[in-house]
Amino acid sequence: MSLKEFAAKILSNRVVPKLYASNMDGAQSQMRLFHQLIQKGATTAFGKDRRFSEIKDYEAFKKQVPVNDYKVFEPYVKRVLKGEKDVLWPGLPEYFAKTSGTTSGAKYIPITKESMPTHIAAARNALLTYIYNGGDTSFVNEKMIFLQGSPVLDSTHKVKTGRLSGIVAHYVPGYLQKNRMPSWKVNSIEDWETKLDAIIEETLPEKMSLISGIPPWVQMYFEKILEKTGAENIGEVFKDFSLFVYGGVNFKPYQPVFERLIGKQIPSIELFPASEGFFAFQDKQGDETMLLNTDAGVFYEFIPQSEWGKEDPIRIGLADVEIGVKYAMVISTTAGLWAYDLGDVVKFTSIKPYKLVVSGRVKHFTSAFGEHVIAEEVEKAIAYACSQSDARVIEFTVAPQLAPAEGNLPYHEWLIEFEREPKDQKQFIQLLESKMQEQNPYYRDLIKGKILEDLHITMLKKGAFVDYMRRQGKLGGQNKTPRLSNNRDIAQSLCNSSVI
Repeated sequence: MSLKEFAAKILSNRVVPKLYASNMDGAQSQMRLFHQLIQKGATTAFGKDRRFSEIKDYEAFKKQVPVNDYKVFEPYVKRVLKGEKDVLWPGLPEYFAKTSGTTSGAKYIPITKESMPTHIAAARNALLTYIYNGGDTSFVNEKMIFLQGSPVLDSTHKVKTGRLSGIVAHYVPGYLQKNRMPSWKVNSIEDWETKLDAIIEETLPEKMSLISGIPPWVQMYFEKILEKTGAENIGEVFKDFSLFVYGGVNFKPYQPVFERLIGKQIPSIELFPASEGFFAFQDKQGDETMLLNTDAGVFYEFIPQSEWGKEDPIRIGLADVEIGVKYAMVISTTAGLWAYDLGDVVKFTSIKPYKLVVSGRVKHFTSAFGEHVIAEEVEKAIAYACSQSDARVIEFTVAPQLAPAEGNLPYHEWLIEFEREPKDQKQFIQLLESKMQEQNPYYRDLIKGKILEDLHITMLKKGAFVDYMRRQGKLGGQNKTPRLSNNRDIAQSLCNSSVI
């Protein structure tokens, strides 16, 4: 065991037990945090507008601070961008994380001196829990690559702005500086495809042990390496590759393709980060759920699925969540976000400790007929269909077809880019259809009631989704294609250029 491995073991033994203890005490620590946040926020412009000084408990907070989306915060953010202090949080934020978002236009999310360390600590703790729970420590010895946004920050405003992953690049611990890749120069390249080529040139000669990024862009990295080297798989190129770290999307639909590209199964860690905070991470292999960060500057509220869309929905704290219920996550943070609707849907799998899975996005659904199909359902269906057939899927999205050919019923259209097409397409459709009906009784009733036809598949050319993201100016980085939409904008764009 190397000195680095020994140090990592010692650190994990020191940090992880405290982390688990904090999680088990999560409901209590959340209320302590709540009062600290209200006290800090009372001195800000937002806090004065919402009369924070009158808030004595959580019930009062819910009455005085309704759930907010970014539009509510935007006027305050503009004031901060001009240099005004004490607007959302005392002083000025350290940065704004600029994100195009998946449900709206550009957003500027504040990151403060209090919130920044929580992002770094959570990423570190994800690796420490992996080590603590029996993971191989050898990955700390070799090179690690983080496919991320450019660390070059915009200084146009009074507060520096950039992509979250680029901001985080400024905080890589000193003990990882020699291990991290790509180099600062290559990481600063803005154009994704140019950057990817440069990353490949840098990494090919190295012993890569840990690779991290959003799955579709890591997949692109792998495919370009195999094309350049002529190797059978990534395992031949990077013999020390032993840990894959990812976030942003469900990995299940990508897994068969990754296993073929890598040439073997390797351990992976799922993360739940966002510009607004680092909320959870997978702590154990063999357990696909994630440990909630209960003491990381984020106060959580949850809106049950039955309340979504209501003007004044029921909101509950961590102490009242139930296993198996889908919730929209609402947060208040040490970065100055207050009752902010994150847009993510989560489902708790355990409350001792608090563990959850991400089911999708509140605004990403298909419900043209009241079926309310969500990402978790389509992802499970396509993973099931692939596991029961010879097909492998690169990427997909689902949209309603409201105007079918005359005489036909409406249906859900699945636009799929296959790495390997199913030999029996009819059987593949039946597998998808049966899994969808099994999961969603509303959808099943619409099929049985002859309101909808069985789903249709539209097969897309290779590279269809990369081309689509390129046209949107969202190639690479933290961007991803929505799995579902309630209109045909994405579907129409794909159909116009990429149908086989």
